[in-house]
Formats: sequence, structure tokens, C-alpha cells
Amino acid sequence: MVFDWLHFAIILFLLGGLLFAVGPLILAVLFAPRARGGDIGMPYECGMVPYGSSWARWGVSYYVYALIFLAFDVDVLYLFPVSTAYADAEGWIPFVKVFIFLFFLILSVIYFWAKGVFTWPRRIQ
Repeated sequence: MVFDWLHFAIILFLLGGLLFAVGPLILAVLFAPRARGGDIGMPYECGMVPYGSSWARWGVSYYVYALIFLAFDVDVLYLFPVSTAYADAEGWIPFVKVFIFLFFLILSVIYFWAKGVFTWPRRIQ
């Protein structure tokens, strides 16, 4: 194998990319101010003094709803390219494929509903 200009350009671009990724981190460590104490350690909340602890515990319901939202959001995002790709397709096969996908999506909503995932638990004080 002969080392030519293409190999040199690839190595040069890899080094440039590494410099762009690591360079700001090194500059921040070298030139960042090192102030401690005061308001530096407080969590930032829109310029107002925070009320309570920044390490407040959230109920697991918030995370469950977030995960369910992400799962169904990604599933719906699959429908956009499928609808554009199947617009020019002929026959019933593309319709059946999309129907099977939507069937399992609706089946999962029914399963989550039966398990009680969508009921918001009341916090007992």
C-alpha cells in the first residue's frame, strides 16, 4: 500500500475533527474562572432564588409517561416515511403492512390501559 495524498487528507481531517472536539474542552479547563462558593453552587432557575431542594424526588409516573410518549412518538414517526413510500405502491400488500403496524400499536395502547399505566396515582399526604 502506498501512502498518497488521499491518505494524508483523511488523516488531516481526522486530526482536525479531533482538535475541534477536544480543543474547546482543553481551553475551558485552562482559561475558565475558578470561582467557588456563593451563588455558583446554586441551581439556576430563571434568575430567581430556588425554592426548596434541587434534588426533589419525582414520582415514577412522570418517567413512565415520558417513556410511553417516546415509544409512541417514534412509532408515529415511522408512519411518515411509510406513507410517502407506499403512496405510489400498487396492490393491497402495503396497506396490510401498515395496518399490521397500526394494529400492534393500538394493541399496545389497550395493554397499557388494562395494566393501569394511564391512571395517574394520587399522592397521599
